[in-house]
Amino acid sequence: MKLPRRFVHARSVVAGLCIAFATPPWGWWPFVFIGLGIFYKVSQKATSARQSFVAGFSLGLGWFFPTLAWMWFISIPGYFFTVIFFSCLHGIAELLIFGREPRRFLQPTAHVLVEALRFSWPFGGAPIATLAMTQSHTWFASFGRIGGALLVSYLVWQFSIFLFSRFRLVVPCIAIGALLLAIAPTGNSFPDETQLRIAYVQGGGPQGTRATNTSPRDVVLRHLIATKTLSPDQKIDVVIWPENVVDVPTFANSREAKEIAIEAKRLNAPISIGVTDDVPPDNFANAQVVVTPAGDIIDRYEKVRRVPFGEFIPMRGFLEALGAPVHQVRHDAIKGKTPAVSVIPLSRPTISGDSLPSVSFATPVSWEIFFGGRVNEGIERGASIIKNPTNGSSYRGTLLQSQQIASSQLRAIEFGRSVVQVAPTGFSAFVSPSGDVSQRSKVSERRVEIADIELRTGRTWYSYLGDSPIIIYLLLSFAFLLIRHQRKGRIRTSG
Repeated sequence: MKLPRRFVHARSVVAGLCIAFATPPWGWWPFVFIGLGIFYKVSQKATSARQSFVAGFSLGLGWFFPTLAWMWFISIPGYFFTVIFFSCLHGIAELLIFGREPRRFLQPTAHVLVEALRFSWPFGGAPIATLAMTQSHTWFASFGRIGGALLVSYLVWQFSIFLFSRFRLVVPCIAIGALLLAIAPTGNSFPDETQLRIAYVQGGGPQGTRATNTSPRDVVLRHLIATKTLSPDQKIDVVIWPENVVDVPTFANSREAKEIAIEAKRLNAPISIGVTDDVPPDNFANAQVVVTPAGDIIDRYEKVRRVPFGEFIPMRGFLEALGAPVHQVRHDAIKGKTPAVSVIPLSRPTISGDSLPSVSFATPVSWEIFFGGRVNEGIERGASIIKNPTNGSSYRGTLLQSQQIASSQLRAIEFGRSVVQVAPTGFSAFVSPSGDVSQRSKVSERRVEIADIELRTGRTWYSYLGDSPIIIYLLLSFAFLLIRHQRKGRIRTSG
């Protein structure tokens, strides 16, 4: 008995909502398997190419309307455009596989290729609200160290279809997966289990505010006050402040630099700070710098992956002519040119008693944590910890902040490193190499936390290979399955 056409679209939306509620902050992760299973069954009922497209589009509406709702407070037109654009991509994926078999393999391949596209296009990519995020704290996330978030997304979709259509394959798939994870490297500890005592500083303050209506000085003072609660007796090795905490024309000769240097000297520990300063004639830089106990300002890294429509406006002139509110981002951030790594000198032996001249941190700034390649730049250069200074104070609610924590979990697993995420108003947290989150702050609170972080070395398969193998596999598989179906069709019709 065929399902009435009108229910194909409605149930596709329900399937999308299941994916949405498996995504943080809700995080009801089993829902993703239910949603994808429902969609697989329902999408088979499409009786025309148009209906197939609408089924995929409806899946996207249910998936992205809730998970991208944080964009409403930044740009309402941008929110609707993004949801519709992403939904169209999934509609096209369904359109391409309409009437083709084996659908149980074509569907996950086509839709995960859409995710791969979103990782890099448009405007540098937007890998947000992905399937992998729904599994950031489950067994499936462990496959990230083999093939990254794209492999996790693919396995989640394929496994969901097996649950609903080929259940006898579930146990063999789990067995093969367990074997792969058993042999896949996870990274190694430093000799003698060297540890670094790190303090993150979250100054607190109101959420949902823009830089244009916030006093930069107030933000600095909140973080200075919080830092003063730390004591030299705590023997902290490194202090980490969030992104954009200091917003001045030139940091080097500012009073903020002098005040931070005083704190670094008092604690006898370097302080890593997020700085926003001017780049003449009409730009600014989003940079990470380190202030040493001697008062020196060293190791400047400028953010490379800027947030489209947040830190720069693509097609500014065209959008301005259409009346878009481009004035909300008056100046564009410059694009950095160096790898995402910071080398922080140590002024004394670490808390574990080891004498190290410095420690390398992979330093994806804010948005960059969503991109595995940005993190890997630091890992390739010997980084033993990942730090993610960020600034979520412009967004209301906790949608984006929760997805960023999930991304930090995925990056920790992918590269076998601890992650220190720190934001001015939340969320801040420590994430272990296995993806466990600890000492997570609440939104808007003043919070200072200290943890002894194990330094790690070695590289995972994903660190060596990146996303290319899984993308090539998806493309070749998709092409092979399409050609194979067409050949079978010609054989059947030729007799």
